Amino acid sequence: MQRLAFKMQLHKGFEEEYKRLHDYIWPELAELLQETGITEYSIFLDEGTNALFGFLKLADGKTLDDLPKEAVMQKWWAYMCDIMESHADNSPISIPLKEVFYLP
Repeated sequence: MQRLAFKMQLHKGFEEEYKRLHDYIWPELAELLQETGITEYSIFLDEGTNALFGFLKLADGKTLDDLPKEAVMQKWWAYMCDIMESHADNSPISIPLKEVFYLP
């Protein structure tokens, strides 16, 4: 099982909206993420900086490479792009984080 962490940036004033949208994540998106091999996916908010910290587990042998090609993923990104830092294709600017400690 791979463990991946990343950070993104939420625009100020959209904290409640971001939480609300994720409380009601589309079933087809949740299904796609699970089919991709993603488990234990969490996103945390640093309320002082509006930085988002994501953590997920990915099944061995799986990658996230094909997710951007999926229509539901592109639709979700378009839905979210106004409230967070995003690329021109609406995908969130996501910075991978290097693991420096793990206590199993």
